[in-house]
Amino acid sequence: MIASLNGVLIQKSTTALVVDVSGVGYQVLTPLTTYYRLPEEKEQVALHIHTHVREDALQLFGFLTGEEKEVFLLLLGVSSVGPKLALNILSGIELQELIQAIREGQTLRLKAIPGVGPKMAGRLILELKEKITQINVVNAIPEDAASSPEEAAQHDALSALVNLGYNRSDAKREIGKILQEESGVSVEDLIRQGLKSLSKVK
Repeated sequence: MIASLNGVLIQKSTTALVVDVSGVGYQVLTPLTTYYRLPEEKEQVALHIHTHVREDALQLFGFLTGEEKEVFLLLLGVSSVGPKLALNILSGIELQELIQAIREGQTLRLKAIPGVGPKMAGRLILELKEKITQINVVNAIPEDAASSPEEAAQHDALSALVNLGYNRSDAKREIGKILQEESGVSVEDLIRQGLKSLSKVK
């Protein structure tokens, strides 16, 4: 079983990426939360891997943090949750928010995740509430996660711009310029001004 990959990121999309390890390209399925934090193509990347074996296929699922992989495996242990739904859940909510929602029994928040209905939300809480308490929420927060309102706005705006197809480095640079000129900018204004600046760059 492949447990980790360390190589060159040669291709990436919102659903999968290809990592070159010593000349072999591995296709890895990832949640959006991992995609948003990936380096640029042709740069080095290290991923925690879960190898999922079926009769007709062998799939690799990749995560930037061990905590994210751990939660993915916990989700797979829930009744009626397969890899596709588990990946979808991680794509629909930040990891620390998911952990908190399950811990506190926030059914409404879980139902807001695409693909999660009332029954599934209840099942996640019932089957994972105790197990998920073993995961350290602090360690589950990604390196670029926000610790202040301004950083939260910056993080959300950057994710939105990357999701719209803009280069992460370009988007981060333009957002930085905006924040240097004006403090306390809302997420909406950051995205609007960022789009205006990035359209000129293109």
